[in-house]
Amino acid sequence: MIRLISGIVVRVTPQGVVLECNNLGYLVRTTKKSGIISGDQITLHTHLAVRENALDLYGFLTEIELDCFELLLGISKIGPKSAIQILDAADVTLILEAVNLGDAAHLHKLSGITRKTAEKIVTELKDKVETLTFVAAAPNTEQNISAYNDVFDTLLTLGYNPINIRRALEELDITESTSSVVRKALQKLS
Repeated sequence: MIRLISGIVVRVTPQGVVLECNNLGYLVRTTKKSGIISGDQITLHTHLAVRENALDLYGFLTEIELDCFELLLGISKIGPKSAIQILDAADVTLILEAVNLGDAAHLHKLSGITRKTAEKIVTELKDKVETLTFVAAAPNTEQNISAYNDVFDTLLTLGYNPINIRRALEELDITESTSSVVRKALQKLS
């Protein structure tokens, strides 16, 4: 099993990156939001998916992303392609936060993952996420979650992309007044 690969990014493709390692080019499937560009010297934590007619290598910049990917693979009817799409729609922190809160609606609303898939993720990972350690960037008290959702809903109503909203809110102090947080988020989003 290939668990780690380092090299220079030769090309970025819609499926991932071509990584040159010891004069060999490996196609490593990554999330679209990984931010990897051609010419980068990177190390990816990898999962090798073995199928009857293919060997697919999936790579992640952090071990926690790889761990979350492998947890998603343990869910019925979620294969590697679906798992990478889920990680494209929702970052690891959001997934783990939703699982810890037991709130599939939170995951569905903030990521755009279908309600059924979000419920499956929350239900099936509930007992498994204790194996991962993470620091949630999003709010973790009931009052903060309510304020966060108010700001999120306001920005969503204004037509902003859920993923961009989440990224903007990660950098802000949610404990301030809702109108203040909305103003600051609008500045970041524009």
